[in-house]
Amino acid sequence: MAGHLDIPLADRATAVHRLADKLEFALLGIASAEPADRETEFRGWLAQGKHGQMTYLAEPQRVEQMLDVRKMVPGAKSIISVADWYGAEGPPWKGAGDKGPAEHVAAGSQPPAPGPLAEAPLAPSQRGRVARYAWGEDYHRRIKRRLHHLADALRELWPGETFRSCVDTAPVLEREHAVRGGLGWIGKNTLLIHPRRGSWLLLGQIITTLAIQTSEEAGVPRVADHCGTCRRCIDACPTHCIADQGYTLDASRCISYLTIEHEGPIDEAMQTMMGDWVAGCDVCQEVCPFNRPEPEPPAAGATPELPLGHEPALMELLGWTSQVRQAALERSALKRLTLEQWKRNAIIAAGNWLAHHDDPQLVARLVALAASLEESTVIRQTASQVITRLGRFPG
Repeated sequence: MAGHLDIPLADRATAVHRLADKLEFALLGIASAEPADRETEFRGWLAQGKHGQMTYLAEPQRVEQMLDVRKMVPGAKSIISVADWYGAEGPPWKGAGDKGPAEHVAAGSQPPAPGPLAEAPLAPSQRGRVARYAWGEDYHRRIKRRLHHLADALRELWPGETFRSCVDTAPVLEREHAVRGGLGWIGKNTLLIHPRRGSWLLLGQIITTLAIQTSEEAGVPRVADHCGTCRRCIDACPTHCIADQGYTLDASRCISYLTIEHEGPIDEAMQTMMGDWVAGCDVCQEVCPFNRPEPEPPAAGATPELPLGHEPALMELLGWTSQVRQAALERSALKRLTLEQWKRNAIIAAGNWLAHHDDPQLVARLVALAASLEESTVIRQTASQVITRLGRFPG
């Protein structure tokens, strides 16, 4: 069936939903391609250096494209936003989680009863923690390949139009467009929050020159902010990177940034705040009332988990070679972390463990790393800082 531009905008939206339903996205919404609402705030955030070493965010051309997607896709008229939900028990890369089509968000949804605030779970033994989004196959791959399928199908219907798929790496303010498409609101922790699925969401977009009926035009208004007076994410953040009133974040202090984006040594004052996180951080999501009850980790053998695991042993990470790292991360979103970053993060997590536990073998390993000329300056320096801070040396 050949598509025609005289097809009503509402029917075009119906076609998008029909095709997307087969791909099992958890959520889907459509918005018009318009400039960003918070240009002043974004430029101010960059000017204050809160993006840390992520200098690519401040590149002039990229900034202009982020603030107006039409500068990246000339003639863009619509943005299709999709989300995968990774909060379900079982394979974290599962799409919809529930049976049935991708859903619009119902306006006016009530927040869940908060219940008692649970402590963030601690990893057993001398183990580090990995953020939940990275437990399975690289989300860039699993979302983008389905977006490509959707874009290809739409291109067959409207061959004269442009359809560009974007997942995370493109200069797109994903959360803002997702909000416009009715997928949720941006919470005080700066993450997109859906009133029923919470914030365990991974986003993707298709930017197109095709005019499509938006979710708002279809009668699905934007979701109201339900954060209210809640401060759980603000108060629980170990590094206090969320502004006191919320809704803005100093990325240079965020554990996810420090463990994944930051290269080189980490300020010693920040190290003791990083706990046992070796790749990413979920604290502000773990305490959010909209993410309760918290999903349980998949049972052993229930999911094709990566060799890395979600609680890697610190001694193993400290002994990684380039070959071991490559094999462990072949299908992981965390393959962008260098060997130096993994070891640096594991040393810091080990130091935080040893501050409250006795483990001569782990101490000896840190001493060896501090003295090894085969290790980088960053590794030796970080290990020396931890040993000095602990004041514990092998007998």
